[in-house]
Amino acid sequence: MQHLKNQYQLKQLNIMLLAAFAVFALPQQASAENKAEVLETQTIEVVGTTPLPSIGTPINQVPSNVQTGSSKDISQQQSLDLSEYLDNNLGSVNTSNSVANPYQADVQFRGFTASPLLGTPQGLSVYMDGVRVNEAFGDIVNWDLIPANAIANINLIPGSNPLFGLNTLGGALAVHTKSGTEFPGFKATAYTGSWARRAFEFEAGGENKEKNIDYFVAGNIFKENGWREHSSSDVKQIFGKVGWQNDTSDLDLSLALADTFMEGTQAVPLSALNEPAKAYTWPDSIGNQLAMVALKGSHFLTDDKLVAGNVYYRKNRTKGFNSNAESLGPGNSTNISTATDQDGFGGALQFSLLGDLVGHKNQFTAGASADFGRTDFTSDSLQATVVGSKTVTDDPATSVGQVRLNAKNDYYGLYATDTFSFTNQWHMTLSGRYNVAKIKLSGTSSDPALIPVESDLSGNHRYSRFNPAIGFNYNPSKTIGFYGGYNEGMRAATPVELSCADENRPCALPNAFAADPNLEKVIAKTWEGGVRGKFSDAFGWSAGAYTTENDNDIQFIASNATGFGFFKNVGQTRRRGLELGLNGKFDALTLAANYGYVDATYQSDFVVGSPANSSADGAGQIQVTKGDRIPGIARQTLKLRAAYDVTPAWNVGTNIVMSAGQYARGDENNQDVNGRVPGYAVVNLDTHYSINQNWKLFGKINNVFDNQYATFGVLGNNIFNGLAAEQFRSPAAPRAAWVGVTYEFGTKKSASAVDAD
Repeated sequence: MQHLKNQYQLKQLNIMLLAAFAVFALPQQASAENKAEVLETQTIEVVGTTPLPSIGTPINQVPSNVQTGSSKDISQQQSLDLSEYLDNNLGSVNTSNSVANPYQADVQFRGFTASPLLGTPQGLSVYMDGVRVNEAFGDIVNWDLIPANAIANINLIPGSNPLFGLNTLGGALAVHTKSGTEFPGFKATAYTGSWARRAFEFEAGGENKEKNIDYFVAGNIFKENGWREHSSSDVKQIFGKVGWQNDTSDLDLSLALADTFMEGTQAVPLSALNEPAKAYTWPDSIGNQLAMVALKGSHFLTDDKLVAGNVYYRKNRTKGFNSNAESLGPGNSTNISTATDQDGFGGALQFSLLGDLVGHKNQFTAGASADFGRTDFTSDSLQATVVGSKTVTDDPATSVGQVRLNAKNDYYGLYATDTFSFTNQWHMTLSGRYNVAKIKLSGTSSDPALIPVESDLSGNHRYSRFNPAIGFNYNPSKTIGFYGGYNEGMRAATPVELSCADENRPCALPNAFAADPNLEKVIAKTWEGGVRGKFSDAFGWSAGAYTTENDNDIQFIASNATGFGFFKNVGQTRRRGLELGLNGKFDALTLAANYGYVDATYQSDFVVGSPANSSADGAGQIQVTKGDRIPGIARQTLKLRAAYDVTPAWNVGTNIVMSAGQYARGDENNQDVNGRVPGYAVVNLDTHYSINQNWKLFGKINNVFDNQYATFGVLGNNIFNGLAAEQFRSPAAPRAAWVGVTYEFGTKKSASAVDAD
């Protein structure tokens, strides 16, 4: 009943939000810009270098290989969500999907991960309009809660940039949403196709010049049966923003709501890959209900002094169901239901001084942030039996394990950055941030089958550190520029990891916890350098190299009990690589290419349990040694994008994604007889045709050549084959096609059929 009540309340909020914006349904053309809100446009000449949006920094003064993306690109490619866009376009990015749901991808960048799955070591921070959206409980990122058609642009800032706070080990992703000033008009899209996918999207924006108010709203309804058995998706999202601005001030109030339910299905053993659509075992599902409100503002005290700030409240209720099939024996499996209530709130305040310093151009920013998380996690395990491929609960009234955990996160930060221009060509950036993370846990966990006594989960943990950065830019001309720098970042252990850190009492993540020994904070140190330039005004290129070393890296260590394990500091790991990029426009042809080489290795020796690894000893353990490659990370990726205007009304585009092979999880020593999960190449096509100024038709084909490949691998025991040890793979989706129609009016127009934003 409570779940139905929550759904009803969420639907009522949706209706209220739509009604509120309906009064502004007649869009007007945008007027003057406010220079403090430049990041709400599609402009990619400047990027945000601090978590809180402000005036931005020119790319040629940023000492790292920042990658960008725009609303136009996302719309043209009909990207389902942000993770799909990142995978198809940006360098050093690869995704893996262990649960066969399009909204549940793990995104790896330079060998660091932003994942929606609890227990995955996280190494990327994600911000939406200055609000950190890594969830409080496990630093996970729920891609299903970020509506793609509300995005104005993104900046992928690489390295251990300390300004973006905790969890920025390999990079930070800054998402800026649209405003009605920059995105006026109305646009509605409906499409359908493979796997009974049906979707409706809309957005509307505009400006009331007399009242200095702008408004924007975007919504999505998405349903799909999924290409594999029991992999359906039901996603509803809505985002709205109301802004007020004048020549010196800007104020934005935004509201984001989402109600999602996603089924997932597990990886398939190699012996069963001839039927990739079949579910290994089921059911497995997760659902999110999000409500987030945020207020951000900025004010120029004088022409060279800007103060900015934000406050937010974010509530996410997640319900999960996991089947844990151990064998075909009666009562040898479990079904686990979980509920995670997370409340996040906080804010930031920063001051920027834009004036000259000792006769040289200088931009100084200092700020403070406070982010608080309050989590109630409950888990109940029920004995089950595998019937066919479904785990059926034996007795719903009898629990074989439960968790009741409360977690409190208090994160504080003080930061500053200064970009000093020695000349118009030479720039130096100095940055630093002091982080304090306090985590308090309380609760109990019991698992009679493994731990006869109840475990006390109570504990207090504190992490703190000052993280510095320095970088230089040299731009001898407008056509070439060099950069180099060094930075440090940190990650505090999450409540999930701290609640499952006792090797003597392993847990079945994310369903049963045991104890909370302390884990050391992870420290990342990054060196980066490169060059970028332009062959012409419309054709640019870049080349760079980097190395990041992690101290006290945290990994999930499997135990001898199948499905159980614990988190542990495993010493040093290293990611080093090379990035090459090209992008340009030649009359009607647009081209982009991004190559990434990532060498991700362990730099310390440790022992890990992996009974399904063919090289495991009699105790089911393997020895990981320095130089072994980290599983799940493709060593090489290449992304190609081409779009051609056949006529002013007709555009055709393609994405080609190539990825090298990767080692499966459980093969941390790289010695399992099954070897690596093979690499792949996949081709996607899209086309748009403008019937007139208001109506547009489009089509999209993914995996044009119907290649069979996998993006994820793990070692395990096949319960349908006498518990034989096998490599399991998550097969990628086969060829699929969708067609749709868009109606729009009042939007900004250009000559291209796809530049309707």
